[in-house]
Amino acid sequence: MPFNVTQKLIQAHLIEGEMIPKKEIALKIDQTLTQDATGTLVMLELEAMGVDQIKVDLSAQYVDHNLIQEDYKNADDHLFLRSACQRFGIWYSRPGNGVSHPVHMQSFGKPGKTLLGSDSHSCAAGSLGMLAMGAGGLEVAMAMAGHPFYVKMPKVFGVKLTGSLPDWVSAKDVILEMLRRHDVKGGVGSVIEYYGPGVKKLTAMDRHVIANMGAELGATATVFPSDQETLKFLKSHGREQDWVELQADPKAQYDLHDEIDLSTLVPLIALPSSPGKVVPVSDVQGKELYQAYIGSSANPGYRDFAITAMMVSKKRVHPNVSFDINPSSRNILEELVRDGHLENLIHAGGRIHQAGCNGCIGMGQAPATGRNSLRTVPRNFPGRSGTDEDSVFLCSPETATASALMGKITDPRSLDFPYPKVKSHKTIINNEMLQAPLPIDKARQVELVKGPNIISLPILHPLPDEMHCPALLKLGDNISTDDIMPAGAKVLPYRSNIPKISEFVFDRIDKDYVKQAQTIHNKDGHAIVAGENYGQGSSREHAALAPRYLGLHFVIAKSFARIHWQNLVNFGILPLVFVNPTDYDLIKRNDVIVLKSIINSLKKGSELIATVENKKEPITLRHDLSSRQVDILIAGGLINWARENKQ
Repeated sequence: MPFNVTQKLIQAHLIEGEMIPKKEIALKIDQTLTQDATGTLVMLELEAMGVDQIKVDLSAQYVDHNLIQEDYKNADDHLFLRSACQRFGIWYSRPGNGVSHPVHMQSFGKPGKTLLGSDSHSCAAGSLGMLAMGAGGLEVAMAMAGHPFYVKMPKVFGVKLTGSLPDWVSAKDVILEMLRRHDVKGGVGSVIEYYGPGVKKLTAMDRHVIANMGAELGATATVFPSDQETLKFLKSHGREQDWVELQADPKAQYDLHDEIDLSTLVPLIALPSSPGKVVPVSDVQGKELYQAYIGSSANPGYRDFAITAMMVSKKRVHPNVSFDINPSSRNILEELVRDGHLENLIHAGGRIHQAGCNGCIGMGQAPATGRNSLRTVPRNFPGRSGTDEDSVFLCSPETATASALMGKITDPRSLDFPYPKVKSHKTIINNEMLQAPLPIDKARQVELVKGPNIISLPILHPLPDEMHCPALLKLGDNISTDDIMPAGAKVLPYRSNIPKISEFVFDRIDKDYVKQAQTIHNKDGHAIVAGENYGQGSSREHAALAPRYLGLHFVIAKSFARIHWQNLVNFGILPLVFVNPTDYDLIKRNDVIVLKSIINSLKKGSELIATVENKKEPITLRHDLSSRQVDILIAGGLINWARENKQ
């Protein structure tokens, strides 16, 4: 039977289960990736599980999100993460070295391998022919401890690429076209695999742009073949020995299919405030602009900055525009300096920031209230920029730069100069800010450095057999983890302090939620009701653990995003789906929802019956849990289950 690339990767790493869509499978993980916004919990989880040394081929911890050191909290966490890396045998990327995804691709990514990351954009490594998936930190910790990763066997969504990109159109427009066609739920339950003659026209970093934002489609992963472009990239970083060819077999089949002729694409833009609200730039050109932001994990390559520098050469950006340059890695920053591009950016008015995530996660560079910001970042959820009343558009570096020059949203094809051609360049290899793991004998002598803001994980109790829980919130569709647990400079420094960070849960949606939850926490807890795609976006498990700390026992939704659904299970929160979506209308906010004989119902089948106090209609609910996940829930979460089973 001919296999596509995704099937080859899964088959090579399959430990349990069958390759049947929607059935649970277990995969061997070769590499893990953690970043500082999620990695602190991962390290605390390794400590809680009594792990001595990691048991995967390679783990890397990056400090790229929480770089602002306005007080001791982030600095203390950096020291904690460094000590944990030394203790457990993990590579440590120091603050300022760059964004995790491009740095990992440059330094560690290997075709044919699996990667699990506690960041939803870990799927970017699929650009190298890896099966790379985002997950909650606790699942990453389990993988680091040597356990398989459990996931439902995805469908394979084949996207055939033909043609080549025209001038003023780049890789960002390819993934925006996918979002225009399929929206933010179009990849749920699927791995998106790109193939066809058009793939050869895309560099490895072009593929990174596309693979990175597969997360915005809700996809489990994005996969590209490993071919001569992959070899060219690895060779430029002195790692040609890591290359293996990986191609789909002739006549390989796909469960879903689409086709994009690259030559027909035009500059595209995602409107506020969803990556799925995509239109041609020409539809919105002329709108006044406040900020143009270049960089992030979604456009991290040398050419993304070089094309911008060449466009603004000997020019000045519009005086009303904040022109923010966010280098993705220290190596690329060095290359931009060497080649004169940084000089062009500075001369044109660029504000140069340190290599890291920064404004993408709301850590600085927040736009003015209600003013338009064009960004090459992957997400534009409301408030994610750090400004509650923001107006963030997603676009290519070409569109952002053209708009910065003109002071208004501009289709770059309308500029009065030719499209600059970025020449190939010599890669600078500088790994001095990557600290290798210690030998095991020295590692075991390291003590974890815990500042006053680092608090041990809370104890989670087993699942009750009967619950009477008020629905403290009734939410609509596409609630993101940014809505549940905001990011930004105000919140993220408390990522290793669950009692404190829980004070910000649903802060942008309902200022009274935390107080109400705390009031009833010692009684029966509470529930949340939501619409479609609940928990889309970031993989941060704080969006499950902090509500659990506040007494959230179950969530009923029309559907869930994959990673958040699993995070709920991992922390003992029961995720339930309406069998009849119209039953969503039967529950009002603050209604008390009653579930009885929960444990027996979970073990017997996939349905539970709920009632609402003082109402007659029963509501049929479904869970999509495996028997293993049922056991995890009953135990009160994955850490409890692992302890009970001595995992």
